[in-house]
Amino acid sequence: MHGHTALHLGTLDDLRVSVADHQGATVLSLVADVFGGRGHGVPSQWRRMVLDAAPSTAATVLRPLFDPGYSVIPDCVTPTASMPRGDVLTQCEQLRDLSADVLLAELETEFAGEVPTQWRPVIDRPTQWIRAYAQVVQAVWQAFVPVWERARPLLERETERVGSAVVRGCADTVLSGLSSRCRMTDDRLLLPDPQNDTYALDGRRIVLVPVVSGPSTCVFALDRTDLVWIGYPLPGLGRLWHADAGPRPAPDGDALALVVGDVRARVLRAVAAPAAMGDVAARVGCSPANLTHHCVRLEQSGLIARYREGQYVRLWRTVRGDSLVELLT
Repeated sequence: MHGHTALHLGTLDDLRVSVADHQGATVLSLVADVFGGRGHGVPSQWRRMVLDAAPSTAATVLRPLFDPGYSVIPDCVTPTASMPRGDVLTQCEQLRDLSADVLLAELETEFAGEVPTQWRPVIDRPTQWIRAYAQVVQAVWQAFVPVWERARPLLERETERVGSAVVRGCADTVLSGLSSRCRMTDDRLLLPDPQNDTYALDGRRIVLVPVVSGPSTCVFALDRTDLVWIGYPLPGLGRLWHADAGPRPAPDGDALALVVGDVRARVLRAVAAPAAMGDVAARVGCSPANLTHHCVRLEQSGLIARYREGQYVRLWRTVRGDSLVELLT
């Protein structure tokens, strides 16, 4: 991780965590990847969908928001302004009613009067830019609605997964496994960010936002007074990349699989005693490469450990992993 922002969580037992299936976070990730060069890993077919749907001026309209020199999205126009509630089409209506004076005042405050070059066209014609920006956001969203509808079962499952973990006192397990780009260190959640900032949760609520975009998605806002929100890849996202690949239902009655996922639950159960990765792969029923992916995430969550013994890599459950399996079995 080349840079990160740290969120100090405080006492883990006191965490307040909820889920929001917020459409705006998905749109933000899509346009950041396709037009802003942010590398969220949006698959090629979705990139083509966004490019075909967006107006020809989209790249120019969005350039100020994702400029590599100074990237900032004013609160009054961000697709996530209504977090944790709201939908994209309602926000587009609100954008069209947005006063140019509100946008200009926010830019003045953000840049302390020294507005960067890329924002000059917005300053010169704010009303026209607002309308063009709303048109881009609406066009991208309307093209993506069929994908969002296919994602509903996965979004519902994710809400159930997080809720189950919170009720069982395992919210930290969910946070530590949000994505390969995030990790937990003691009471700190580290999020990829070249700004290298530090924030304290200070009792605020954490809103987790599963994003239907790419596997490298990580978008967040930690500076609100009432809550922090963190957007991360929707688990099972790859099943949506092909129209005929429907989401699989959660294992019936398996609380451990609901919280950590089916494959990772099987891995945890398979390594109650130290075992070679090859043997675990056979027991779990997945390829060595797929097993390695899941083991990295389980290790980042502090649930398993790995060590090399000669030509073999062995896995075993940590004390934390034992406690989780016992709690959810």
